[in-house]
Amino acid sequence: MSTVTHTPGGLAGPDQTPPPARTPPQRAAVGGGRAGARFFNGFSHLFLAVWAIMVVYPLLWVVMSALKTDSEVIRKPLSLIPERLQWDNFARAWTEGHIGSFFLNTILVLTGSVFLTMLLGSMAAYVLARYEFRGNRLIYYMFLSGLTLPIYLAAVPLFKGVYNTGVVLPFLGPNSHLMLILVYVAWSLSFTVFFMHSFFRTLPTAIAEAGMVDGASHSRLFFSVMLPMAKPGLISIGIFNVLGQWNQWYLPTLLMQSVAGEPKNQVISQGLIELSVNQGYRSDWSGLFAGVTMAMLPVLIVYIVFQRQVQSGLTAGVSK
Repeated sequence: MSTVTHTPGGLAGPDQTPPPARTPPQRAAVGGGRAGARFFNGFSHLFLAVWAIMVVYPLLWVVMSALKTDSEVIRKPLSLIPERLQWDNFARAWTEGHIGSFFLNTILVLTGSVFLTMLLGSMAAYVLARYEFRGNRLIYYMFLSGLTLPIYLAAVPLFKGVYNTGVVLPFLGPNSHLMLILVYVAWSLSFTVFFMHSFFRTLPTAIAEAGMVDGASHSRLFFSVMLPMAKPGLISIGIFNVLGQWNQWYLPTLLMQSVAGEPKNQVISQGLIELSVNQGYRSDWSGLFAGVTMAMLPVLIVYIVFQRQVQSGLTAGVSK
């Protein structure tokens, strides 16, 4: 006699095995995975919060110290709230600390150096990325070799070259803004070519071919078609060049030497260092913090304004 057993899924005969029931451990595994994900998210948010405090607090401390008196800076060095806002510290740093002239010199040098770096770097990167010719890879690797050479190893030949050039061409010698612009261009060109080379290779070839069919010359194709398409990359590498050249201290200290009867054409980072060293017993710490704040704010403003363009430029090569 055959027996029929009742199962939750229906009837099962003598030769049929009942269907397997759902096992609770699967739900437990899913719940454990969700708990692990929540723990990881909580840990990552905590880490980012701690990192943000470590970054924001020193910046805020510098800005608030610029609004204190010298006695407050010494008595309450870690305090963020000044007893009274001392706005005259900025005026004193601008005039007596010569921060104003440092700013003008820096803006003059950066305007020329960043423009030439972006122009020459993008042109070289475009040719190396879009045209095949003998020696293409050799020239590209020569640009890349510039990234492996520390600037300190080139200090002596660079100084001797600038000095000897200044003997023949005084406008390219020490204490010359034009000389410093050319040195900045040479220093920044390797990374600019490396970055833009990868970006130009991601641009569609069909658009360039359509421009050539319509009769556009190589220069017209570059300036009217390909360069506007590379705008995100240009903005990203432009911001990197501005930050790197604004914060550069070693090259101006090495090359911007004093000339008899002429004041030094110091840039902002070089001037702040000398301002802190030459204080002596004066101890104008509030003025020094005010100068550091004025030197720091333009860089922060530039990055905050263009941060979306920087992110889109860095991810454009991956997304394409």
